[in-house]
Amino acid sequence: MGLGTRPFEHGLLDLGDDNYAWLQPDGGWGWSNAGLIVDGDDALLVDTLFDLPLTQQMLDGFRAALPGIAISTLVNTHANGDHCNGNELVPDAEVIASVVAAEEMMHENPAMMLGLLEAAPGLGVMGAFFTNCFAPFDFSGINRPAPTTTFTGTTSRTVGNTTVDLVEVGPAHTGGDVLVRVADRSTVYTGDILFVEGHPILWAGTIPDLLAALDQIVTWAPETIVPGHGPVTDLAGVAEIRAYYEYCHTEARTRFDAGMDVAMASADVSLDRWANWGDSERIVTVMDACYREFRGGTDPSPVTDLFAQMADRWDADRAT
Repeated sequence: MGLGTRPFEHGLLDLGDDNYAWLQPDGGWGWSNAGLIVDGDDALLVDTLFDLPLTQQMLDGFRAALPGIAISTLVNTHANGDHCNGNELVPDAEVIASVVAAEEMMHENPAMMLGLLEAAPGLGVMGAFFTNCFAPFDFSGINRPAPTTTFTGTTSRTVGNTTVDLVEVGPAHTGGDVLVRVADRSTVYTGDILFVEGHPILWAGTIPDLLAALDQIVTWAPETIVPGHGPVTDLAGVAEIRAYYEYCHTEARTRFDAGMDVAMASADVSLDRWANWGDSERIVTVMDACYREFRGGTDPSPVTDLFAQMADRWDADRAT
């Protein structure tokens, strides 16, 4: 079963103790996971999905399995659309995100994704890569509301008699990442702080930032961990992604000191240990984060530049 501790099958997964996950294999671009924490008739939803049809399917699945529940709270773990584009379908919930994540949501526009897909046939390799990643999703008609509540640091919510802790750990994957912990049930929902059996993406933080966020999960010692993408795991999944980041950090330093640019370094690093993981082009974002750190920079690189480099890497990989 690899790093997964439960079957990685589409749809509802009962984790026990009134915790649930909604899983979307294969866990690649846009195929994110969500979670539901239930106590009595009250529920807290962790993230929505990339488009309205997928989110509605998930909500229908939860309601069919758990009739009578009411989602009073929705937590967005970060601003990427595959974790928040369906927010409008939970209109009666308090929607919570970190202050930084709420700001980032203002700049990630579903209409822009729709426009890029429409323009993709004329964009060469970049367009082909973008279509490969995002054509399965329907970005039309999305009117994502702003979060109703924001916070910095830590906060908590009560679901029935169960306390759910929200802990900000960004910048890491994005600027405003949040971990969701149910201590009494030894369960953590990580958002994209954790990818399992898929190459991770680093948009905003550095490797040390990610390692610190992973260390926070380890400190809690949860038995069940629901990643943003990939199968449900345990601390072994955290250990493996940590090994990946540490390896990439060391390899990036060698190539940075040798004068290679990010594209050259990304092509030069061996990923044989993780050859069975999907989306290997994302090594570009990891190398870029390392180079930003080594240069002493703090501002994230332009997403368009990173996608262009990933498209070239993807094109080269499919040609071999």
